[in-house]
Amino acid sequence: MGKYVLHHGDCLEVLRTFADCSVDAVVTDPPYGLAFMGKRWDYDVPSVDVWAECLRVLKPGGHLLAFAGTRTQHRMAVRIEDAGFEIRDMIAWVYGSGFPKSLDVSKAIDKAAGAEREVVGVSSVTGARHSRTMDDGNKGNRRTYQNEEPVINTITAPATDAARQWQGWGTALKPAMEPITVARKPLIGTVAANVLEHGAGAINVDGCRVETDGEKPAGSGNRLGVGNAYQLKDYVSTNGGNQTHESGRWPANLIHDGSEEVVELLGSAARFFYCAKASKRDRDEGLEGMPVRSEAWFQTGNGASGKPSSIEVSKGPRAPRANNHPTVKPTDLMRYLCRLVTPPNGTILDPFTGSGSTGKAAMLEGFQFIGIEREAEYVEIAKARIEAAKK
Repeated sequence: MGKYVLHHGDCLEVLRTFADCSVDAVVTDPPYGLAFMGKRWDYDVPSVDVWAECLRVLKPGGHLLAFAGTRTQHRMAVRIEDAGFEIRDMIAWVYGSGFPKSLDVSKAIDKAAGAEREVVGVSSVTGARHSRTMDDGNKGNRRTYQNEEPVINTITAPATDAARQWQGWGTALKPAMEPITVARKPLIGTVAANVLEHGAGAINVDGCRVETDGEKPAGSGNRLGVGNAYQLKDYVSTNGGNQTHESGRWPANLIHDGSEEVVELLGSAARFFYCAKASKRDRDEGLEGMPVRSEAWFQTGNGASGKPSSIEVSKGPRAPRANNHPTVKPTDLMRYLCRLVTPPNGTILDPFTGSGSTGKAAMLEGFQFIGIEREAEYVEIAKARIEAAKK
């Protein structure tokens, strides 16, 4: 089982204390720069300086996987590239449970006109895996949806002619995908030489193949010539015929959550892509006995300091059995991503640890983990979750 270290403090300051070329991979879910749920840590994507420090501490050829928002993916990727990384690809994490943060144009028009709308019904929303904030134009109707708690909304009819003309119009699409930037620290020499010297530079194809349930290939279109050094095959050729690769299909740059919406959209093609299901356990596992800090600690203790510090869980009242971090990722997804870019017994760095999803996954996969988190309350949650996974 791997070991872990959690640092409490600003990631840029903490990263500067690490040795050059000391970690094998960076797997992180950084701020998206969307001011998500009004959180102050999400008002910008990480700076070039942060990514430059990640580059410095990575071994040559080491990979970086960084989640991003669809609106700010370009800023995230450019800053990563400007820090010196090579952009290798982008993985799409597709899910079916997002909610649109959309302004109801018809309601906004009625509100501006001072017109009162007639309530004609109600609707119920349940089962949000990712917390989302919906806004219909009225502050009183702005709500955040978490996990599986049902929320009742009123349905109103347009009150003015102008509002009726714009009924059904909004300002945003339903979120169903988050991009993950795939980047690599430049190699020293060839891939083969770099891998042999530094133990980094490649991705774990066979360790991340997608199970096929023994299905037969539809044809020979997936096969390239045997003499081609760049073969990319889901199937192997034996005795003149095709058989499925014993470990499954080649990992793709699309991963989905297996939700009804996604499977219905992809149809039979859903089996071609890795399925990382999520559950309430992803939030709650390991939190049952987590002690919490007092409010005074957050205001005057380590919680108010930007300096790096070691965190030890304090004695105190038992914490609620819930992870209140708004962007928790499925454990199975994070295990897959860690496995994809980290060599056996390698060390994974997450400079934006949050509630510890990467650290939990690293422990379950047998890797070493280094985490950095600025918010004290999330350090507590991360420690509890990682400890539970380690045990």
